[in-house]
Amino acid sequence: MILADFQACTGIDNIAEAITLLELNNWDLVAAINGVIPQENGIFQSEATAPVPSAPPSSESASASSSSSPPSSSSPAFCPVQPSRHILERQSRMLSFRVEYRQRSTEVVLEDASTVGDIKSILETELQVPVSKMQLKGWKSGDVSDSTVLRSLHLPKNNSLYVLTPDIAPSASTSQRLSNQNYLLVISHREAQRDYSLNFPASKTIQEVRQPHTCRSPSTSMTLASSGISYPCHHLTVCRRSSPALTVDQTDECTDVHMVSDSEGDDFEDAPEFGVDESEVFGMGSASCQKSPMMPENSENEGDALLHFTAEFSRRYGDCHPVFYIGSLEAASQEAFYGKARDRKLLAIYLHNDESVLGNVFCSQMMCADSIVSYLSQNFITWAWDVTKEANKARLLTMCTRHFGSVVAQTIRTYKTDQFPLLLIVMGKRTSNEVLNVIQGNTTVDELMMRLMGAVEIFTAQQQEDIKDEDEREAREMVKREQDEAYRLSLEADRKKREAQEREEAEQVRQERIRKEQEEEREAIRLSLEQALPPEPKEEGGEPVSKLRIRTPSGEFLERRFLGSCKLQVLFDFIASKGYPSDEFKLLTTFPRRNVSSHILEPH
Repeated sequence: MILADFQACTGIDNIAEAITLLELNNWDLVAAINGVIPQENGIFQSEATAPVPSAPPSSESASASSSSSPPSSSSPAFCPVQPSRHILERQSRMLSFRVEYRQRSTEVVLEDASTVGDIKSILETELQVPVSKMQLKGWKSGDVSDSTVLRSLHLPKNNSLYVLTPDIAPSASTSQRLSNQNYLLVISHREAQRDYSLNFPASKTIQEVRQPHTCRSPSTSMTLASSGISYPCHHLTVCRRSSPALTVDQTDECTDVHMVSDSEGDDFEDAPEFGVDESEVFGMGSASCQKSPMMPENSENEGDALLHFTAEFSRRYGDCHPVFYIGSLEAASQEAFYGKARDRKLLAIYLHNDESVLGNVFCSQMMCADSIVSYLSQNFITWAWDVTKEANKARLLTMCTRHFGSVVAQTIRTYKTDQFPLLLIVMGKRTSNEVLNVIQGNTTVDELMMRLMGAVEIFTAQQQEDIKDEDEREAREMVKREQDEAYRLSLEADRKKREAQEREEAEQVRQERIRKEQEEEREAIRLSLEQALPPEPKEEGGEPVSKLRIRTPSGEFLERRFLGSCKLQVLFDFIASKGYPSDEFKLLTTFPRRNVSSHILEPH
């Protein structure tokens, strides 16, 4: 009845959607309708030209009034109406979307009656990305089509999405956005101990910045806009070094200038004869301009090594980076794989190599991208290691062999230095840990995000099975615990019952023993008294004889003759010998009524 009234009042034909909204409000009809159609905006719009207010109906006419007259828009109550006679216009909800695209974040606000395609159209204008090449990810219900209505997804008010454009190279959009801008290069000259502030257009190549008129090479065509350096200001250090491969004439013609980026660790380094290759623009520096290591060699404690790695990573690339797990690889695996199924995560192992030409670009462009940092924090435990030093690399291979098997260690060995950094995605399974993906350094933000999301989808499917199995196991264990508890309580009750019965039986035995002892004692006393009685005198004797008749409580009469000279104690002994001791019974005369037993206490 509540469901039918809710559908009639709101006009929602989808039963599943109506049930969902009612469950969100604990099946409170008024609260559910208020959540869909706020009162202050007007609840109903009828075909009638003017609303007719009505008094609260009586119990006999409630159903008739609800179908014959529309409720007033100012009435605080809600009554079901016939959809055939009343057309209801639903109040739209406003949904907010925070959309991440590479280094940009865009806010989109629109009604829930809009479609996914409407969001893409707005993003096309904001991001200058064609809808046909745009993939919108981050939906809780999985991938959706452009025609999907947002209302059908039952979204919360605030949402986070990701735009992926695998068909568009990241350098193209970056270069286009910065092509008309100018860069300020702050260059520190080490030998002269002077700083220079130089402005260059974004279209200027790195070779032109280093040597404007000499040593030009067709291969050094990377512009400042596409190089990945900081905008609008970037810090560099310039120093002079010897180039033994050059001849004297070449040295006079082309001065070998070595430029090192202070902020990113980037390196403008000349090759011996043709100048710098654009893939090596941000490679490692020379011995004279060496960076501090990302991780100390032969560190005894893995936690201390990771603290040093995190501090150096922040110094080079800024504080916006994934939260690296501080601890051993074993501890990170325990944190990711061996908790409750609902709390488990994927393990992302980042392997850094300072000798790789891709290291700085991957760290600054990929690992420090807001979307990547946010996604890793939500879905992964991120652990890092530096393999620049052979000792650290050997230590890593030993750890991987111990935790993931020799296949993973052998796989890491096959990668060359220029293929680093590596990002290993590891998923914990029931019997072993599986490496889902190995992401190399030569990737883009979109490709990295897609591969991370693909791994999360695989993990989520496995996690749902694990949660189901865990819930079933916990249910079985709960039933078993309840059965064990019931059995324990039953045993306890039986034990207490048995103990009570044993105590009762023991008490009965004790009472019986006491009773028998008392009876034996009484019988012995009776016999002794009976034997101590003087013989009964004859009636014809010369001495006076008294014949006494005694009525017992049971109605029986006891008769015996006593000499007149006998003491009263002989009478009491006689009565006691018949089973009526004087300490339990009294001897009374009939007339006058007198207690004869009291005389045995009086002195003679």
